[in-house]
Amino acid sequence: MLDQEDLKWIAATSTELNSILQQVSRYSDLARRHRGEHNYIDLLGERVELASKTAQSLFDRVTSQILAGAAKKSAAARKSSAGFTVMPPPAPQDKSVRSPRRFELKRESTTDKKATASGTNGVPVGTRVKNPNGSREYILLVEDEPDVADVASEMLAEEGYRVVLAHDGFDALKIYGQMGKQIGLVILDYFLPVIDGDAVFEELKSINPDVNVVLSSGFAEQSKIGSMLAQGLRGFIPKPYGRAKLLEQVRSTLDAARQPQR
Repeated sequence: MLDQEDLKWIAATSTELNSILQQVSRYSDLARRHRGEHNYIDLLGERVELASKTAQSLFDRVTSQILAGAAKKSAAARKSSAGFTVMPPPAPQDKSVRSPRRFELKRESTTDKKATASGTNGVPVGTRVKNPNGSREYILLVEDEPDVADVASEMLAEEGYRVVLAHDGFDALKIYGQMGKQIGLVILDYFLPVIDGDAVFEELKSINPDVNVVLSSGFAEQSKIGSMLAQGLRGFIPKPYGRAKLLEQVRSTLDAARQPQR
């Protein structure tokens, strides 16, 4: 018999599965439009595998409870007719059930290093993290120009921010998908390899509708910026930007995100 906790878990997991299937649909469309680009196939494969595991978790949870309930009824009937009780078999442990994500921050010993294990600070393996011991928010910096990324990340790190670097949109989606709401702000370059900033922004919104994203570009079309602002873009930093402009935009965006919605 399904109790209240079972129903809550099923509702939450069903919602998650629906979100994953929507991502599968989007990645399938991207893979069709960009044939030969393996990154889309990789992303699609990951989402399909996750959808399969989530669906199996739902099936196992529901069927185990139903079978347990049926066994109890059968045992009760046998007890009343035969005078003794037959204990039902224990419900199988569902090892594939995904519990809510909890992220724990772990102090690192270097100022600029790569994550060495999956799940270290929630950061995917091989990802560069500038100032992991910083006292301020995590910022995901999506920038394909190494010189720009180095300068910007250094500016932010000096102010105490922990900066996670992604060199293209695929890295950004993988990192954000794993780190979730640890990321306080995404600074997103518009012109990126294969998939531009506006498409990355849409995918980030699908992961978290409340994601804080600031666009950074020297040539982004005004129409594109206007469209992204209408969809929830938090701001725009024109390139080249100096230290004062960068830090001002970052702080004002983070502070605005903390204000209660009216």
